[in-house]
Amino acid sequence: MKYIRNKLSRQLFVVIALSFSIILISLGIILPKSMLPVYEKNLYNYLKQPLELVNEDIEENPISEEIGYIYMYGDLISVSENVSDIIDIDSIHKITRFFTQKYGKFIYKGQIYYYYSNETDSIKRVAFTNDSYIIEAQEDSIHSVFPIVFITLTIVALLLIFWSSFVVRRIEKLKVKIDHIDDDDFDHHIDDQNNDEIKSLELAIEDMRVSLKNQEEYRNQMYQNISHDFKTPLTVIKSYVEAVEDHVEDSDKAIEVIKEQTLKLENKVHSLLYLNKLDYIKDMNLINIEEVNIQAILDSSIEKFKHRNKNLEFKVAKSSNGKFFGTVDSWETVIDNILNNFIRYAEKEIKITIKKNQIIFYNDGPNIDSDLLEGIFIPFRKGIKGEFGLGLSIVKKTLSYMGYKISVKNHTKKGVSFIITKENSK
Repeated sequence: MKYIRNKLSRQLFVVIALSFSIILISLGIILPKSMLPVYEKNLYNYLKQPLELVNEDIEENPISEEIGYIYMYGDLISVSENVSDIIDIDSIHKITRFFTQKYGKFIYKGQIYYYYSNETDSIKRVAFTNDSYIIEAQEDSIHSVFPIVFITLTIVALLLIFWSSFVVRRIEKLKVKIDHIDDDDFDHHIDDQNNDEIKSLELAIEDMRVSLKNQEEYRNQMYQNISHDFKTPLTVIKSYVEAVEDHVEDSDKAIEVIKEQTLKLENKVHSLLYLNKLDYIKDMNLINIEEVNIQAILDSSIEKFKHRNKNLEFKVAKSSNGKFFGTVDSWETVIDNILNNFIRYAEKEIKITIKKNQIIFYNDGPNIDSDLLEGIFIPFRKGIKGEFGLGLSIVKKTLSYMGYKISVKNHTKKGVSFIITKENSK
């Protein structure tokens, strides 16, 4: 907990320090440079106005001690008394060469000077000064802006600190929730009123917690069901072995029963291994989808199952030349598991209808209880007549890998249909 707070605090401190540094750099360097043209324009106006007021006698028109005046009458030059205070120069002719434009600036002995001139009646009047006005203007601007910026930044920094503390507390609550994600006694109630990304994260964590809890319950139930389903044939085998040893059962009959139970147990093991194999195939992307001859696969499967119950009639109706994709082995597995389920519950008829992107399997047996429909494709979920199995879960998962889905429909009074449909098909 402390680690998170310190880490965010350090990050926030760095952000605030960088912000202050950038503002100071902007105030001290960028702002003065960006405002320099404005200051120079004001200074030129400041130099221009006295030239419009002074007459030809410089001595009688002292306008400002900060401004020096130079009058040039051809080769004759007259200067105001304060020129030596403004510029350190032994000969005025050294700077007159800079006055080539109406106004401008020049550098003399490392100092910047600004001038403005006008010329009437062959008399060129020049007002000039150093850059002290510019420096003062820049300093005044910084002194005016800096307190406002500093106060604003301080307020923003305090708001950020307050906001970050609030966010840290919410993150700490999430961490506590994650630490107790498997603790049912912990209060997982969500009372966050802020509808933001952290609230979305909290809801996602809660969904994950519920999902993990459901998976754990399902896993425990599945283990119990697997144990029960495997224990039954093993118990039968053990009892017959003991009966033969105690000479209370004929060995030939016992061997026949043991073979039957061993076959059931072997089929269950193979189904469980196949179900795990499907996950591996999906993760490794090993399924090569191609068009299959669904009619031929159906005929082959029906041929295998019709001898197991000769009282059942198998019907196949084809109303469309739809194309089906997957692998022959996968479709054989799907159809065999469905038919294996159907022959246990059908009374007289099993009907298969092939449509475009759809196959409908129908048997005239009893309806499936509505309480069982929801979990009928879940492995080892208790099903019809209290039986457990993997067949239908294998069917759903195999179809999903091939891009198909399956649903179950109870007909009026009796009869059940399993409907295989291409995903995203209309």
